[in-house]
Amino acid sequence: MAEGLIELRETDGVDIASEKGIQYFLDRFYINRISIRMLQNQHLVVFGNVLPESPRHVGCIDPACDVESVVHDAFENARFLCDRYYLTSPSMKLEMHNAVDKGRPISIVAVPSHLYHIMFELLKNAMRATVEHHGVDDDLPDIKIFVVRGQADLSIKICDRGGGVSRTILERLFNYMYSTAPPPPRDGTQAPLAGYGYGLPLSRLYARYFLGDLFLVSMEGYGTDACIYMKAVPIEASEVLPIYSTSSRRNLTMGPQVADWSHHVPGQGFRPG
Repeated sequence: MAEGLIELRETDGVDIASEKGIQYFLDRFYINRISIRMLQNQHLVVFGNVLPESPRHVGCIDPACDVESVVHDAFENARFLCDRYYLTSPSMKLEMHNAVDKGRPISIVAVPSHLYHIMFELLKNAMRATVEHHGVDDDLPDIKIFVVRGQADLSIKICDRGGGVSRTILERLFNYMYSTAPPPPRDGTQAPLAGYGYGLPLSRLYARYFLGDLFLVSMEGYGTDACIYMKAVPIEASEVLPIYSTSSRRNLTMGPQVADWSHHVPGQGFRPG
C-alpha cells in the first residue's frame, strides 16, 4: 500500500482534494484493520493453540504492562537499526514518575505491542533526526524520555535535539503521502529506516484506538517533542471505530472548503484525519 502511494505521488501527482480524500480513507481503513487484527489475535490466544507472550496476559492484553520494559525494548531495537545505517546512535535518558503509587514501577492495562509500535517509530525518527542534524562524528545529545503515570492518563514525552522542523512541515508529518526521508530503494535488498511516510500516522492511530492520542511539538533549529497519551484507567479505554453513513462518502469525495483567511491557519477548514 505504501509503495503504491509513493508510485502514485511520483508518476501522476496528487491534488489537494484527492490527498485529503486518501488521508480520510486510509485513517478509517487502518483503524478498522487494527481492530480486526486485535479481535483475531485475542480470539486465537484465548481459545486457540496460540500461547500468550506472558502467563499473566489475557489474550494480547497485559493487565500489568511494564511500561519501562516496553520503552527499553523499543529503544534497543530502534538503536540497532540506527547503528546499522549510521554506525552510531544517540543514548537514552529515561525518567519515570508514578504520581499514583509513588516509588513504584509504572504499569497499566494495555496491549504491549501497540505501545511498542508507537515507541519504536518515534524513537527511530528521533535517532535519525539527531544523527543527521549533528553528524556521525559529533558527540550526539541524548534522547530524553519522560514517563508519567497520572490518575487518568499515562503520558510519555520523547525529546530530541534533531533540529526540529518548521510549522509548515509539522502539519504534514501525519500525512500518509509525506515523508521527510527520501523514498526507500525498491530492490528489496535492505529494510528501509524511513521513507514510506506511514510511521507517524499509523502510530497516531494505535494511540487513538483506545482513546489516547499522539501529537508533536517542534522548535525549528533545535528539536522535536513527541507526546503520547494513553488511558490509565481501563474502563475509560473505549475502542474507537469509524462510523459509516452518507456523510462518509461525501467526506471521501468532497474537495477542500473555501478558505476565509488571508493565509492558511492550522486547525481551520476541512480536516478528514
